[in-house]
Amino acid sequence: MTGPAFPEVTQLLLAWRGGEEKALHQLLPLVQGELRKLAHAYMRREEHDHLLQTTALLNEAYLRLVDAAKVNWENRAHFYGICARMMRQILVEYARAEQAQKRGAGQIPLNLEEAYMAGPESDRNLLALDDALKDLEKFDERKARIVELRFFGGLSVEETATVVGVAPITVMREWEKARAWLYQAVSRD
Repeated sequence: MTGPAFPEVTQLLLAWRGGEEKALHQLLPLVQGELRKLAHAYMRREEHDHLLQTTALLNEAYLRLVDAAKVNWENRAHFYGICARMMRQILVEYARAEQAQKRGAGQIPLNLEEAYMAGPESDRNLLALDDALKDLEKFDERKARIVELRFFGGLSVEETATVVGVAPITVMREWEKARAWLYQAVSRD
């Protein structure tokens, strides 16, 4: 992830954590480009007719970010990791709401053929991946964190290693193991 100088973003995060409201207003323009790329990467994985668009996902994340002032921000990579988690949660919430709608929340019942044609696969895939990631987190928190930072956050191996506090080679090994485990978990479902 490229972007503004690490020290400037980190200093603003620490100032914001310390209660300086203006630090958030200075921070957002600096990170907006990277957050937009992150949101766009998420949306590329979604169906083209998804209810949310990149800007809407970014705005929803900004709203949640304002409420996250009490987070113990460590550095720039940690910030992007938290933002990635927020965006993932937003998309999962929308997918679950969409699935609830399809299960009949006030809808006219459809016959089997109509129901089969109505369901986009991406919602199920995102929910299956989210469920598998939660299962992975239950027995190996570090692997789940690495997946979240690399896949959802778009962080490099080095940035992920910094956030997690391990060597880059460990991140690469854990990343490969976690991907294999998730593939098997999602394939089973």
